[in-house]
Amino acid sequence: MLELFHKGGPVMWPLLVTSLVSVTVIIERLFFIYLERRKRNPALVQAIFSKVQTGNISEAIAHAEGHGDYVARVLVQGLKHKHKSFSDVLLTGATQEIKRFNERLYVLDTVITLAPLLGLFATVTGMIQSFNLLGGKELSAPTVITGGIAEALIGTGFGLAIAIIALIPFNYLNQVVEKVRHEIEMAATHLELLLKGNAS
Repeated sequence: MLELFHKGGPVMWPLLVTSLVSVTVIIERLFFIYLERRKRNPALVQAIFSKVQTGNISEAIAHAEGHGDYVARVLVQGLKHKHKSFSDVLLTGATQEIKRFNERLYVLDTVITLAPLLGLFATVTGMIQSFNLLGGKELSAPTVITGGIAEALIGTGFGLAIAIIALIPFNYLNQVVEKVRHEIEMAATHLELLLKGNAS
């Protein structure tokens, strides 16, 4: 593996940095999701709904305030401002929570685009080096020419491998964000309907 890395040429160092950055972001995001799932408490959200349905708004706020559940946080924010701009507060709270789940996903998106481009750059530089050696005495040393082609192919292979490996967790993390968005929207809509029902 190290021999392949050295044969890949100078472009391999940016590819190595790119791969390390992507692995770091993936591990950090997976750990973040694990912690958020541990804090998730559907029973608490149901308790909020039950208290709101019976008209105990202040009790619902006191019961849920300070808990780590991201859905409960959004609902409590909405209940605290239910007489002012309830829908706007819910929307702001939902946006803040989704932003937390979305953090650093742009890094993976960049890696997925950048790694193949770096590999392509390695291809171009490797081929240029090979063609520069065509002619004169260099023709008697075909291994030097094929070395440039090998450098091009190794860089391309590594770039594609990094992009492919980063793509799978990137798609998974995007699915998690969409699931969080759906959970918050459903809970917020349900709370809004309960409050309207109490008001009528």
